[in-house]
Amino acid sequence: MDMPQTITADNVLRSEYQKSVANYWNQEKNPVNLLLGQVDGYYHHHYGIGDVDWSVLEAPEGERDDRIIRELHRLEHAQAAFLLDHLGDVKPDDRVMDGGSGRGGTSFMVNERFGCQVDGVSISESQVEFANDQAAQRGVADKVKFHFRNMLDTGFETGAMRSIWTNETTMYVDLFKLFAEFARLLQDGGRYACITGCYNDVTGGRSRAVSQIDTHYICNIHPRSQYFKALAANNLVPITVTDLTPLTIPYWELRAKSSLVTGVEDYFLTAYKEGSFHYLLIVADRILR
Repeated sequence: MDMPQTITADNVLRSEYQKSVANYWNQEKNPVNLLLGQVDGYYHHHYGIGDVDWSVLEAPEGERDDRIIRELHRLEHAQAAFLLDHLGDVKPDDRVMDGGSGRGGTSFMVNERFGCQVDGVSISESQVEFANDQAAQRGVADKVKFHFRNMLDTGFETGAMRSIWTNETTMYVDLFKLFAEFARLLQDGGRYACITGCYNDVTGGRSRAVSQIDTHYICNIHPRSQYFKALAANNLVPITVTDLTPLTIPYWELRAKSSLVTGVEDYFLTAYKEGSFHYLLIVADRILR
């Protein structure tokens, strides 16, 4: 059962920080997201993994940008597909949730693969509107719905979700509060999958490069250990942890050579290569209540 009260910015955005994050994403129209999404209609807000086709850099001047954009999009689509591979045994009559759903790209991929009901949750009203418009255009608005809600307190029914995923969104929230809500929402044995950047506790606190990433995205990157502490505190047991750092570096190296540079590329490459920042897939199951 969904929460009965009217959904307004006042009861979704619980702090000045959340308001600033929502404002950032409400105004965001970055070509690195929009142009890539226009390639095939899947608008993602995350990075890519996999081997790069470096021949795109040798394309004729009039084709080079388009080929780079298509290659970057192929890599980010591959990242989303890799995440889908870890959502567990999702059936068509299951319900799943995308925590921090952006413009909806991964949610549509999940519905297409599994045929299930998908609920996306975001604190960006403009992105929710965009994603719901995409659902209508695709003819799946009855199965894929996006909600202006806070993923720390969704209001959805306890035990409603077979699987939940987050894709580069956990750095905006308190992990203990987030995983408490996810543990409430997941069925017994339900699956949580996460791809995230986190700083490396072994090297100490945030490196300069990681701090610059935080500043760029007004986020708060967590230490690696915090994920596992928060999962354990909320009856979520990790079953798979994969270091995707080597697989994402080529994406950043290609993006740094594109016309879509945002100024953050060098920070990512420095942080990854010096070992102060990791890009992880974490998969965990909800144990019995």
